[in-house]
Amino acid sequence: MTNPLLQSFNTKYQSAPFAEIKEEHYLPAFKELIDQSLQEIQEITQNPETPTFENTIEALAYSGEQLDVVSNIFFNLNSAETNDEIQQIAQEVSPLLTEFASKISQNEQLFSRIKKVYDEKDHYTLNEEQKMLLEETYKGFVRNGALLKDEDKKKLEKINMDLSLKSLQFGQNVLAETNNYFKHILDKNDLAGIPEAILAQFAEEAKERNLEGYVITLQYPSYVPFITYCENRKLRKELALENGKKAFKNNEFDNQNLIKEIISLKQQKAEILGYKNYAEYVLEERMAKSPAKVFEFLNELLEKATPFAQKEIEELKPLAKADGIEEMQSYDHAFYAEKLRKAKYDIDDEELKPYFQLDKVEEAVFGLAGKLFGLEFVEINDVQKYHQEVKTYEVRSQKSEVGSNDFVALLYADYHPRKGKRAGAWMTSFKSQKIQNGENVRPHISVVCNFTKPTAETPSLLTFQEVTTLFHEFGHALHGILANTQYPNLSGTSVKWDFVELPSQFLENYCYEPEFLKTFAKHYQTGEVLPDEKIQKISDSKNFMEGYQTLRQLGFGILDMTYHTKVGEFENWSVKEFEDNTTKKTQLYPTNPETAMSTSFSHIFQGGYSAGYYSYKWAEVLDADAFQYFKENGIFNPEIAAKYKVLLSSGGTKDPMELYKNFRGSEPKVESLLKRAFG
Repeated sequence: MTNPLLQSFNTKYQSAPFAEIKEEHYLPAFKELIDQSLQEIQEITQNPETPTFENTIEALAYSGEQLDVVSNIFFNLNSAETNDEIQQIAQEVSPLLTEFASKISQNEQLFSRIKKVYDEKDHYTLNEEQKMLLEETYKGFVRNGALLKDEDKKKLEKINMDLSLKSLQFGQNVLAETNNYFKHILDKNDLAGIPEAILAQFAEEAKERNLEGYVITLQYPSYVPFITYCENRKLRKELALENGKKAFKNNEFDNQNLIKEIISLKQQKAEILGYKNYAEYVLEERMAKSPAKVFEFLNELLEKATPFAQKEIEELKPLAKADGIEEMQSYDHAFYAEKLRKAKYDIDDEELKPYFQLDKVEEAVFGLAGKLFGLEFVEINDVQKYHQEVKTYEVRSQKSEVGSNDFVALLYADYHPRKGKRAGAWMTSFKSQKIQNGENVRPHISVVCNFTKPTAETPSLLTFQEVTTLFHEFGHALHGILANTQYPNLSGTSVKWDFVELPSQFLENYCYEPEFLKTFAKHYQTGEVLPDEKIQKISDSKNFMEGYQTLRQLGFGILDMTYHTKVGEFENWSVKEFEDNTTKKTQLYPTNPETAMSTSFSHIFQGGYSAGYYSYKWAEVLDADAFQYFKENGIFNPEIAAKYKVLLSSGGTKDPMELYKNFRGSEPKVESLLKRAFG
């Protein structure tokens, strides 16, 4: 059997040959490519020449390329287009990859060569990027146990193996719980308050399941409009409880024990490596540097934001009281916040949606990238896709700036929910950028979202929050698209984790700028531009419920940091008790004994945000300060955009604070965020 994953990709831009890949190809490919990659490592370690930067550090950076590509294809599909077979393969592949990583990080001959180059670094003439690669390579090995005794190395290898499997299982449980629930409603009266366009979406979902009436699911484009508009409080409560109970039902998909096991394993890993806790281990490689600094940052924001959040809730109470509700609950918040937003700003998400046709919003974000960075996006149909809904684009430079060709990147855009796609929105890559043998190998980037599907009558129309989501993920995509570094492991989004959200959150700012909004907020039927007063109200409403949203994010950040610093306390409490006690100061509504956020907190138990969720707020300081720079000099200022492009294209080749100061001229100021958020 010819395995396409083991051949050179004979496709345009050597893109992934999705149409040729079958599930049975993955496991043999992983096994073969792991062997090939280990052979490459052996060639480095058995090189009879004295270790040098080129024959050791650089050779390692360029090794395992095809394994990386296949890993990206497989795990991206496991998130965006999975099935039972892929999930089963993931359970088999994850330990193989963990074992492979351990074999490299604990290879004494390899580390001996790396250490020799590192110890003699002053004898080499290295540029900035080479120095960073050497530093990161050496630290990476040390942080993965290279200096440990053999006995501890074996323990660490076992811990890493267990963590990879348990994290994978956590995510699969959340996906199963999301997919397993739906609410079937026959009586349209039960859905009073929900706009007709949303009802059509619910009816379409029912039709797909061969049911009459309406179906609401826990997928974001279904659940959020329901909880925002449904007047039936009993139904709001039911759906909110189901959403809050994901993986918290003492059934086969329950994540409570997995959380305890994952936290315990991370603590063991930290201790073996000589750290007090997992947060200390993680933060050593972040801008924030220490748990104390993060807690100080989060608590400072909590102190500033709490009065604003409490005032916002007080504004909602009279609206609820008018409906006979004496004590508001969390499942009332979105409903009454939307009522207040409409009353204050005369803004209704459903009224705005016709002005935000997905295709036009996409054009706008492409146009913005053109204006700021000289990029253009051309849709193509000769690249294979993993699903028919995916759109593919050549990203080109308006002026030839990269190598001898004006091809900059390949972009995949996957916008609508499916059964095999996890919830949320994310950017990822199928192929990293690098410069090797004089060739600038350009990246293959993917943006994945869960926006409402078009129907027979209407195109895909976005809420304003979904507009900002697309800009957010596209900000990440630009970080990858503009990458221009020599080594793949320093390219694009390969930066400190609390720096990685700067490009995404920065781009969201443009959604609130009237002069930019006017260019694309046009009615999908009439072409009428969204009236000036509505555009102004969107801009004015930017900070609506900012206090509430800030406390919510701070709650997640504090919970994450506490999980990874106070393991002793956690051992004495249930997941629910720990969560409630930890987030008490950030809660604005009574907690419900039947729900727990932690059991579906995929960011920290499945994704890479362990001891790093604070980075969203940390990066908000950066993005507020960066956009303030543009605001003071013009939001499309070409000179500042050129400096910002350097920041994006530099990836992880420099310390992020140095990159930021080179762009801005000074360190970011928290006052920029406070001013933007609370005036």
